[in-house]
Amino acid sequence: MKRLDWNTLAEAARIDALARPAQSRAAELHDGVAQIIAAVRGRGDAALLEFSARYDRCSLSSVVVEETEFAAAEAALDPALKAAIDEAAGRIELFHRATAPQAAAVDTAPGVRVERMLRPISRVGLYVPAGSAPLPSTALMLGVPARIAGCREVVLCSPARADGSCDEAVLYAARITGVHKVFKLGGAQAIAAMAYGTASVPRCDKLFGPGNSWVTEAKLQVSSDPEGAAIDMPAGPSEVLVIADAQANPVFVAADLLSQAEHGPDSQVILLSPSAQLLDQVAGEVERQCATLPRDGIARQALAQSRLIAVESLAQAVEVSNRYAPEHLILQVAQPRRLLEGIDSAGSVFLGPWTPESVGDYCSGSNHVLPTYGYARSYSGVSVASYQKQISVQEVSAEGLRRIGPCTATLAAAEQLEAHRRAVTLRLEALDAQESGA
Repeated sequence: MKRLDWNTLAEAARIDALARPAQSRAAELHDGVAQIIAAVRGRGDAALLEFSARYDRCSLSSVVVEETEFAAAEAALDPALKAAIDEAAGRIELFHRATAPQAAAVDTAPGVRVERMLRPISRVGLYVPAGSAPLPSTALMLGVPARIAGCREVVLCSPARADGSCDEAVLYAARITGVHKVFKLGGAQAIAAMAYGTASVPRCDKLFGPGNSWVTEAKLQVSSDPEGAAIDMPAGPSEVLVIADAQANPVFVAADLLSQAEHGPDSQVILLSPSAQLLDQVAGEVERQCATLPRDGIARQALAQSRLIAVESLAQAVEVSNRYAPEHLILQVAQPRRLLEGIDSAGSVFLGPWTPESVGDYCSGSNHVLPTYGYARSYSGVSVASYQKQISVQEVSAEGLRRIGPCTATLAAAEQLEAHRRAVTLRLEALDAQESGA
């Protein structure tokens, strides 16, 4: 990890220090994804089977996961893992139900009622990666809020293994969260299938879930097409930023940095601290722990583009963090809640020495599908609200129109929209006539 002092850096160097690993949207990637999408739109399931053979190295006769496969997956799954998935699902559901949007009705004036109705997005598509490791936790994070929202049809895609099967834990997680259909599909072709539909895969209204650069590029392309599908958020590689003081445990801090670094070679981890001694200790501890990791090669590639940054104070650390807008922010300080008020941009925040980011990834109850690559400045993580539409309703009585009609007419006249004004004044005149006639 590169060691830097924030207060000795010029602005250009500061920008470079907080730059993410180059997230490729090069012409080759863009064009390759566009070709895959066009093939799926043009040849449907036939293209999907070809791409599965090419990219997932498996020969499939169908992309549909059948009922017998769900049953076999559950029977083969270790009971302890099944219990852990059930336990995690329960906490995720508890939190997401408690934080779900609520319908509302307000009388904004006598005789003027304005309401908010909640309606689920009818058909949603979930993407669960399975590149270097399957992610049943992502199936939980996407499936639970979709079920709470009441989506009519929930579709899930996850890449098949070389033998043509899907990961047993992913299938079990999909089943217990109420996913209706699962398909053995990965990469840009899965996104294209859910966005536009094929003979096997239903066309979805909105797509959810993380993925590699091909998946991310595919999501961006289909979301910019009026005939495509909306997406949960733009996203890049996983990342964590840790703010630590002199009292922080360097063993814990190093473990938290490595837990993100092992995600992939394009992941990024950053440590900010006013303590030079802690930075030294963490650097040594990262090296020691990394050497013992099964995925140490991947972690080292991520560490090569990561940073240890000295700051003058915790307040400055918060300023730098807000500028970076991390997916995950860990506050390894003596009084973390004192810093919380100053946090403006972060996907999810973890407070104190006993709150590793890993618990949020799996089973604390919060959602781990979060904005990355700086999008936490303007996007939130996945929630029940992500799967819902909010529809406003208004009802105005005759008394209500008398109260707010003049305001409406004045504003319409100011905007030179005469038909708008008359839609109100004609009604007011009719009310006056009724009164005078009585």
